[in-house]
Amino acid sequence: MSTNRRTDTTTEEPIRAGVVGVGSMGENHARVYDELPTVDLVGVSDRDDEIADRVADAFDTESLPFETLLERCEAVTVAVPTAAHADVVSTCLEAGVHVLVEKPIAETVDQGERLAEQAREAGLVLQVGHIERFNPAVQTVGALIDDLDVIAIEAQRLGPPIDRTTTDNVSFDLMVHDVDVVGSLLGERPRSVAAVGTENGQYATATIEYSDAVATVTASRVTQKKVRKLTVTARECLVEVDYLEQSVLIHRDSYPTYLSDDGQPRYRHESVVERPRVDTGEPLRNELESFVEAVRTGSEPTVTAEDGIQALETVQLIDRLATGPSEDSDDPPREREVEV
Repeated sequence: MSTNRRTDTTTEEPIRAGVVGVGSMGENHARVYDELPTVDLVGVSDRDDEIADRVADAFDTESLPFETLLERCEAVTVAVPTAAHADVVSTCLEAGVHVLVEKPIAETVDQGERLAEQAREAGLVLQVGHIERFNPAVQTVGALIDDLDVIAIEAQRLGPPIDRTTTDNVSFDLMVHDVDVVGSLLGERPRSVAAVGTENGQYATATIEYSDAVATVTASRVTQKKVRKLTVTARECLVEVDYLEQSVLIHRDSYPTYLSDDGQPRYRHESVVERPRVDTGEPLRNELESFVEAVRTGSEPTVTAEDGIQALETVQLIDRLATGPSEDSDDPPREREVEV
């Protein structure tokens, strides 16, 4: 039976943490854990011993077998390939270890729901690594959103082909970030989804209908410029977010003016532009600090397993609509829109 090892949630002792899977993302988790004063990075584990040894040496910790790491940790990041999420996270929870699992929570919604139930029964934190929630610019918009009458949200996550191997379509690898951000800003589930895609799953765009707003999200690995932007159209203003620059612009009171210059009428459009202060900071550090605090206090994580399941459910639907059946499949023609 699973046992939650942390019973004293008020202790100020560093949380004993580790990382399972130290590829490019997992190595960054190890780096941040090593930097946090509230964490003791006790080790890392990877199926490739050479990679694990290199990362362990870089951060003055140990390269450990998976089972040994779990024996020494109170909390771990799981950054293994998505196909292994269900088994690895379940094993961690069974060992009584709190988990931050990189997005998506699992390969399927059923797997995600089983992990969520296992964590609940064990009294353990299961946080999903939707890192853009912790981008200071997104957090700034989140603080504003309750005072806005939102009409539409548009998100773009575009870039050139990547130099790492991935089997995920852009819906799962990229678009899932913005699906989660939009859902968290609006605080509700989608009502219907429409989607199209091209370039063998490397470009997709989806329209997601909510009760009083519509969101358009686009993701691409074939665009020769890196773009990470979010635009919120509200009755009161237009909010522009640049994830990369961590900046927010608010456009208000837009109105036309007509000027006369040498007897010739001229037209221009004016608006008031606000630039709210955005606290700078590394989103990953913010994310891991939040996870460690949830472990320390036994509180609900910022991004719950249920949040991860909702995002996964939506992107699975988007992927099905955008890619459709294969050319040699006997399945019916591709749907373009479905109600949720």
